[in-house]
Parts: sequence; C-alpha cells; structure tokens
Amino acid sequence: MMRRLLCTALAMSLTLLATVGTSTTVNAAEQKKPHTLAVSIYAGWMPWYYAKETGIIKKWADKYGVAIDVKYMDYVPSLEAYVAGQADAVVATNMETLDMPCASGVDSSAIIMGDYSNGNDAVLTRDKIQLSQLKGQTVNLVEKTVSQYLLGRALESVKLHEKDVKLVNVSDSDIAPSFLASKSQKVVVSWNPMVMEIEKSPGITRVFDSSKTPGEVQDLLVMNTKVLNANPNLARALVGAWYEVMGIMSKPGPEADKAIAKMAELAKTTATEFKGQLKTTAMYYTPKAAVEYTKSKDLQAKQDLVRKFCYTHNLLGEHVASADVVGIEYPDGTVQGDKKKIKMHYVSKFMEEAADGKLSAKK
Repeated sequence: MMRRLLCTALAMSLTLLATVGTSTTVNAAEQKKPHTLAVSIYAGWMPWYYAKETGIIKKWADKYGVAIDVKYMDYVPSLEAYVAGQADAVVATNMETLDMPCASGVDSSAIIMGDYSNGNDAVLTRDKIQLSQLKGQTVNLVEKTVSQYLLGRALESVKLHEKDVKLVNVSDSDIAPSFLASKSQKVVVSWNPMVMEIEKSPGITRVFDSSKTPGEVQDLLVMNTKVLNANPNLARALVGAWYEVMGIMSKPGPEADKAIAKMAELAKTTATEFKGQLKTTAMYYTPKAAVEYTKSKDLQAKQDLVRKFCYTHNLLGEHVASADVVGIEYPDGTVQGDKKKIKMHYVSKFMEEAADGKLSAKK
C-alpha cells in the first residue's frame, strides 16, 4: 500500500514537474515571439536597415530578451500593416502617424525623434514651371503623406490652394520611374532618394522643399502603445540599437564610411548621393539632442500646424468637428485636442535612459 502511495505521489510529482516545464517553455516561447518593425526606404530611416543587416538589432534584442523582425516595405503599406496590427512598430512621419493610425483609433507612441526633413522632401517641376504657375496643373504624389502636406504649404506660400491643382496618387515605389518615363507629367512631390533620382533628369526644377518648413516633417519611430506598455524592453532594445548606429555615423572615420556605404547600397544609391541626402536630413545623432527637441515648445507649435492641416484636408476623417478629434500628448503633460481621446504620445523616457547611459548591450 505504501509503495502504491509513493508511486502515486511520484507520478503526481513528475506530472507536476512536466506541467511546470511545459508552462515555462510556453512562457519563454511567448516572450520570444517576434515583434515586427516595418521600415521603408528614406535617408533618415536607413540606419534601421543597417542595424538589421549587421546584427545590431539582434544584439540589443537578445540583451533585453525580445525578438525583433525587421520587415522592409513600401511606405504606405508599412503604415497599413501597422494599423492592421501586423506590425508592432513602424517608421513614420509625425503627420502620417497622426492621420493614419491615430485617426484610425490605433493608440501610438513616438519613442524616437530621429530627425526632421530639411530639404529631403520637395516639389519638382518640368519645363521651368514656377510655384506660382501651379494653378490648373496635375500633381503626382503619395496622397495622405507629408508630400500632400508639403504641397499644401508650398501652395499657401503663393496664395494658392489644393483645390487649384489636380492630385494623382502614386505609390512611393512607382513615383520616380513613372514621372521620368512620362514627359507629360509636369509636377511631382516626393522625398529622397526619389527626389534625387528625379533631379538627375535634365529640365527638372526644385520649386519648394522642406527646408522652408523646418521641424514640421519629423521622422519618428512609432510603437503601438499597448505593445509598448506590455513590453517596455522592446522599446529599450530598439532605442539602444538606434543610438549605437547613430554613434557610428556621427564619428568620422573608416567605421562611419563603411556604415554609410552599406546604407547607400541598401537604399540602392551611391555613397556620395546618400551623403547628399544626409545633408538635407537634420539628424538628432545623440539622445540628448532628441530629448531636448521632443520636450520643446517648438515641437508642440509645429505639430499644431500639422494637426490643423490634417483637419482642413479631411485627413482625420470625414465630417469630424475639429482638429481636436485626436488628442496628442507631450512629455510635459500638455495635450493638444481631446484629453479623453489621446491617441498620439510623444515619449521621451527611453531616449532619456539612453542619454543617461542606462542602456547598453554586450558586443
């Protein structure tokens, strides 16, 4: 009888151990479930491509016990994937973050202030057409992106309106080849590297660019806020990887040259051209600089311009009452818009940790 009891107890113990072991395995598997970061080609976002290809992303992911799958996509599809929950994080401008995921109800947090466009986005024309002559012209661009915003700001500067032109929506992968292939297309709005590709063609005039609107086109790393709250170490891994690459790029020498050459290759351009694109990208190479701007009143003023533009151009939804339909929260607690409907957050916490030297990965 005693032996039966001992055997039974042993069997129960083994079963319990097996169950615990299985549970531990499942939990570990859940913790290692890959988080998807969707990225697209742009000078200020190529560091993510470099971080993936060189193993920097994996190194930081391993440090923080997460798995990160970096997926290369066209820009608008990357945002659509993020809105659909197929990506946990995405590279995006402040405007597209606001008028796509946030306006769609996807609570989003900007955890890295990467740069602002300082000439990378441009309005280009053929046949010496000037900005003041755009009335009645057909304009090719990627609708509902900063290209539409830049066009609006350009038209405002010469007392014209969007209704004065006809918009044709073209994908970012097609916009340069289609414009170059058709001489009947006279006006295009795009960003680098497509702008630089188009400008190689004879007879192209740059009539307006983002250097005229400093700080208004911000390039961010955005995370789903629910994912961020549940997985803050994912944010730490991403921020750590980003600033490791920033450190490489910002120190002149062979390592920086090698990194630039690799990014240029991944962007399908030359190192010389890529360096040219970086000159029109106001990069925040240090977390301290990024934090300072993220906490600035200037950022809030620029984002106020953007949200009002989105409202007047029906980018926040049809028949919405005002630009306040989406609340935007800043690190100091300031909220633009409806405090009960905050869907966009500027988060400085993880950049501050990087600035304070609290993030580090073993090499």
